[in-house]
Amino acid sequence: MEKAAQQIDGRFSEAVETILSLQGKLIVTGIGKSGLVGAKIAATLASTGTSSFFLHPSEALHGDLGMIGPADGVLAISYSGESEELSHILPHIRRFDVPLLAMTADPDSTLAGYADVVLDISVEREACPLGAAPTSSTTVTMALGDALAVALMKRRHFKEEDFASFHPGGSLGRRLYLKLEEIARQKNLPIVEASTPLREAIVVMSEGKLGNILVTDHGRLKAIMSDGDLRRALMRDDFDMNRPVIDYATPNPRSLNNLQMLASDALAHMEAAKIQLMPILDEEQRILGVIHLHDLVSAGLKTGKK
Repeated sequence: MEKAAQQIDGRFSEAVETILSLQGKLIVTGIGKSGLVGAKIAATLASTGTSSFFLHPSEALHGDLGMIGPADGVLAISYSGESEELSHILPHIRRFDVPLLAMTADPDSTLAGYADVVLDISVEREACPLGAAPTSSTTVTMALGDALAVALMKRRHFKEEDFASFHPGGSLGRRLYLKLEEIARQKNLPIVEASTPLREAIVVMSEGKLGNILVTDHGRLKAIMSDGDLRRALMRDDFDMNRPVIDYATPNPRSLNNLQMLASDALAHMEAAKIQLMPILDEEQRILGVIHLHDLVSAGLKTGKK
């Protein structure tokens, strides 16, 4: 890999600039192991801000060349530069008069001869015992493809928010994109007035299935009573099931104030406070919803616990 890094020169920058100049897509093509690596490179580029897809050379010969438009460019991969299927489509790609980039080990190969920019993927030998199976060379090719993607991300000022918008279902997307309004519980919440007798409040707690009761005064949150508060109340000498629930609840509980908050930020607040439930309030302290730690974990966010 050290040798491969030393092979990167001004042609790499030229390749980056060529791809940046495209008004359309970068079509990646290759056969065999090079094709498999090419498909991965195309997927990485597409997910990091460079429109790209993989085109199989054999399919290209039978009609899929029509996928290449005048605003596109092509990245062709062949270690030898002489792959038969790929060599057959090179004259046709040139006929489209689009930029052609090549990844090959032979600067004198057919592929290199057709290319506008040639990137060197040569290795001293393959890692397999026979020195024949594509191993070291595919690793270098994939690394070079990743390097292109990273360089293009930096030039495009591609941010985490952009990555998340392309990966809404992935863990990173959930961390960067998921908002509280999408997972917060906003209906059928266990809410009681402060004057409600404890015996009635316990029924609401059981039906609410959150292990907590939201205690309000004329619609404004005043306290929360958790099952832990209830257990502690049972130990008090003055415990009375007929007393108002507010007497046993925790006043002025921690809360959040924005349903547009990222779920990951809410998780950080909850872990810092070491609590499992937080109400979400408006400016008048009225309840918009609640978020439970279990909701965040179920949505795919990871806690900081080992």
